[in-house]
Amino acid sequence: MTPRERAARAGRWLVSGPPLVYLVLFFAVPALIMVLASFRTPGEFGGLAPLVDESGRLDLNIESYVRLITEPVYAQVFVKSVGYAASTTLICLALAYPLAALVAQSPKRHRNLLLLLVILPFWSNFLIRIYAWMIILGPQAALARTVNAVLAWFGADPVALLFSSFAVLVCLVYVHLPFMVLPLYANLEKHDPALLDAARDLGANAWQRFWRITFPLSLPGVYAGAALVFIPALGIFAIPDILGGPDDSLIGNVIKQQFLETRDWPFGSVLSIMLTIAALVLAGLAAWVGRAGISGQRPGRA
Repeated sequence: MTPRERAARAGRWLVSGPPLVYLVLFFAVPALIMVLASFRTPGEFGGLAPLVDESGRLDLNIESYVRLITEPVYAQVFVKSVGYAASTTLICLALAYPLAALVAQSPKRHRNLLLLLVILPFWSNFLIRIYAWMIILGPQAALARTVNAVLAWFGADPVALLFSSFAVLVCLVYVHLPFMVLPLYANLEKHDPALLDAARDLGANAWQRFWRITFPLSLPGVYAGAALVFIPALGIFAIPDILGGPDDSLIGNVIKQQFLETRDWPFGSVLSIMLTIAALVLAGLAAWVGRAGISGQRPGRA
């Protein structure tokens, strides 16, 4: 190996080494600990029982996995969590696409201000923003009074906006909306307007120009935004805890309960592993669909 090759190799390690060490220490090692904990036995007072029992044998079992399979309530919670995450993703996409297009088509001198307004909620604490929605959706708030006044005018019973599925979904959309706007804007901002001009010259109306040119070209941003919204929404627990009702617990709430309240760490580890696998499978599926969609759907194709 020549000195130049050794220097290039050392340079690559200097660049990629620290992130690799970080990922190993703070992601790979905790994941392995969680996998090992899933085969352990709960301690008498919570936590984990000793790895080696009194007879000197390793105390490893699959009881927590059997519990997950034999008790259907946890599968139902998984399905409900996927439903909330999918609904959040679709609503965010419907709201973020026109907003991102507006920002991308605005004059350059205004784009930075508009992007600042998009990310402005990140300047405040996450929990503070959630508690703010308790005030907005509270029974004495203007929104709840207006909604119930309209329902009363139609002869319907009043409804509670707070501590409901509606409150959970609204706050999920509010929290994750910027994560959909930013990748869509990054994609739409790069589109060549000459393509739309050419389609207009060929007789395509606005709807045809959008579906045959703009939307196919924006699919990478759609898939990136969907992943950034769906995966965090799948495992979130703070919003259902604060704004949800008794029937709005998601898989993140169950995992938190197993670790902090029930203190059944092995079963909490099993649920965490299943959630991680589900997120990885869905992310891989989205990437595969994205590649297939991009290769099979080109601008101008019928």
